[in-house]
Amino acid sequence: MPLRDHFRPPVSRQVSWEEIHGMWPARIVIQLKSQLPPGFVSAPMVHSGSQIEVHIVTCERDDSPTGYSDSRDDGGVATAPATATWTVAEPSVAVETEIPDYDEYEVRIYDAERGRTLVAVIELVCPGNKDRPEKRNAFVGKCAALLQKGIAVSIVDVVTVRQFNLYAELMAFLGQADPSMGFDTPGIYAASCRWLMQGERATLQTWSYILTVGQPLPTLPLWLTSTRVVPLDLEQSYEKACDDLSVR
Repeated sequence: MPLRDHFRPPVSRQVSWEEIHGMWPARIVIQLKSQLPPGFVSAPMVHSGSQIEVHIVTCERDDSPTGYSDSRDDGGVATAPATATWTVAEPSVAVETEIPDYDEYEVRIYDAERGRTLVAVIELVCPGNKDRPEKRNAFVGKCAALLQKGIAVSIVDVVTVRQFNLYAELMAFLGQADPSMGFDTPGIYAASCRWLMQGERATLQTWSYILTVGQPLPTLPLWLTSTRVVPLDLEQSYEKACDDLSVR
């Protein structure tokens, strides 16, 4: 069956793109279970929005420094030692903005025999990854960091409502280009990338495909090591996900 447009009618009336993106990683994991060699495992990672926080907790201690107390018998306000009277300068930048949330729909492949070492990541692009420059930069930076650590990265983008090509942006970030994408880079595509180390030489290798609504999805190489690879049959897992959700 061909690739559908999950962001426009009639398919968008049957099922939301979030449901497809939620089901597809699970189907990829099930597919890989019979393909990965012994010692390798895969797991889905679906996370809608993320936020990192640092909590600073204040507590009362009996050994508080001399000169500081949180209350006084005479009803006065709390005081601090002279060394704590430092005043913060005005900020260099103070603009009203939104705290960025980053959506993740991916499958991670680990080498369980090497302490569950991450060896490959399959990224399913969602609209939130493409809607703003800071979101696109975050996605590209994440993929570049994975590649620099020797982790193979596959990018699958079926988002038809935003035309940015994150794979092309990743290549540009790495100082390279993929002529197969053409002058007008397509909005939907699939690609596998890896940095192959050969002695002291590093070779960036990619396998890219332009996707078309109404056409089957390709099979990508999923690299586990420099010499071990399994086929990532996107069409099979995609159809299974669509069937699970009764998408015709």
